[in-house]
Amino acid sequence: MNGDATVTELALAAGRGDREAAAAFVAATQRDVWRFLAHLFSPAEADDLTQETYLRALRSLPKFAGRSSATTWLFAIARRVAVDQARGAAARPRLVADSDWQTIGRATESSRFEEGVVLRHLLDGLSVERREAFVATQVLGLSYEEAARVCDCPVGTIRSRVARAREDLVAAMAETPRKLRSV
Repeated sequence: MNGDATVTELALAAGRGDREAAAAFVAATQRDVWRFLAHLFSPAEADDLTQETYLRALRSLPKFAGRSSATTWLFAIARRVAVDQARGAAARPRLVADSDWQTIGRATESSRFEEGVVLRHLLDGLSVERREAFVATQVLGLSYEEAARVCDCPVGTIRSRVARAREDLVAAMAETPRKLRSV
């Protein structure tokens, strides 16, 4: 992602009606928004959730005042989209667990597909709150303060969730069959 200052300037210009700035804002942030949502749900759902995030964000750009970075503001919108999706999914039965393994491999920073599958499996084992905090800070590189604004909770809570997520991941790795870890 481009620097926060640049992304924020693009968002402010887009909010004033600059279409080129709006396109540049989306281009500069889309990959990380997609990764965030793919880690919270699934790569198969991330495309639709990313689109919904940008629909909401672009409608709200005229009201964006730049009191926080545009990146933080956008991830907060993405998180609300994710929460809405989770509520909706809980209200309807899930018929098929559809996994697109090629997309999962692209969604991780790992250069090896198998490592991406193991990482995805381990992250799926975390609670939603811990996964959000961990992905925001450790995968996307947001500061704890930015992650706290995105997740709408105190910084101490983010620190605690990340620490507990790390503990959970270490424990899960200890339980992961040797065969999976050696691929």
